[in-house]
Formats: sequence, structure tokens, C-alpha cells
Amino acid sequence: MSDKPQNDDFNELDADMAQANAEHGLDADPSDALAPLDAVIAERDEWKDRALRVAAEMENLKRRSEAQQNDARAYAIQRFAKDLLGVADNLERALMAAPKDAEGATAGLVTGLEMTQKALLQAFETNGLKRVAPEAGEAFNPHLHQAMIEQPSDTVPGGAVIQTMQSGFELFGRTIRPAMVVVAAKGSGAQPSNPYGGGGGGGEPQTHAFDGKA
Repeated sequence: MSDKPQNDDFNELDADMAQANAEHGLDADPSDALAPLDAVIAERDEWKDRALRVAAEMENLKRRSEAQQNDARAYAIQRFAKDLLGVADNLERALMAAPKDAEGATAGLVTGLEMTQKALLQAFETNGLKRVAPEAGEAFNPHLHQAMIEQPSDTVPGGAVIQTMQSGFELFGRTIRPAMVVVAAKGSGAQPSNPYGGGGGGGEPQTHAFDGKA
């Protein structure tokens, strides 16, 4: 008996099953079914990257806009601010020359000068103009200070400010006028006491001009 009819039946059955699987998508490659999902994920990542770049560009634009506004404002009031620095200097000189133990009308005058100076400096600061007057011991800042004299000091370390000769001012972070200061010479600072007495070097300390740009 030949097996051919039986084989034909099996082949026909396989063909029918293959057709049914094809109709229902059961014989499709699994990767083909995930292809749409991969496309959606890729598109999502692309839009996320675009959003991050736009956010970064907006932040940079905001910073540039703020810087331009500050520059425009500083340019607008810079000349006027410089003209007012002379008024602030005169008030400071008057207060330095005023007697510390003044009484009566003189005391009232000194108080009035102090209040005027305070109001003027407050108006300066409100408009971005800040006074620069380093205290003794503060580090010398070449961007804000101008060294006029260098001299030895027993209390201030070398390179630090000993005294402010004239206040400086900065406008929105830009130096309008550097503070003129006296700077401690190299090797300055508290020196150990000599148990045998004697100054070691003798004579008066030497004072000389100092180039703040060096």
C-alpha cells in the first residue's frame, strides 16, 4: 500500500494550518510586532532631546538678556554716578575732619553730615553703585583696589590692606573707581618678640610707592 495519499493529506493539513496562522499573524516574526513600539520610543527620545535643547537655549537667552539689561542700565547712569562720587568724597573728608567730641551746634552738624552720607550711599546702593572701602587686614584685590603705598606692618600680613586712603566704587560688578589703599610689604605681620630686646633692623620702616599692577 502506498503512503502517498497519506502524505498528501498531511501536506494539505500543513498548508491549511500555515494559512490559518498567517491569517491570525501567528507565524510573524516577533521583532516585526515590536517595530511600531521601537519607532514610538525613538520618536519620544528625539522630542525629549529637542525639549532639553530648547530649555538650555532659553536659559542662555535669559542670561544674555539680563546681562544686556545690566549693561544698558550701567551705561545710562555711569556718567551721572561718576559726577556724584565727588560729593561722596567731600562728605567723607568733612566727617574725617569733624571733631569726635563735638557738642552743641557742632555735634548737630556732624550728625547731619553722617545722615547725609548714609542717605547718599543708600541711594548709590539702590541703583547698583556700591562703595569699596576695605578694612585693615583684607586681602588686596587688584580688580577693586589700587595700591598707592607699600610699607611694613606688625599687625597686617604681607599683601593685605593696611588702610584705605580713598574709597572706591563699583557699578553692577564693574569698577567705576578703585579704592586707593596702603598695602603691607612682603614679610609683614606679627613678629615674635625678641627676649634680648633690640629692634633687629633699627631705624624707621621704609615707605615706598607700590605698583598695584605688578
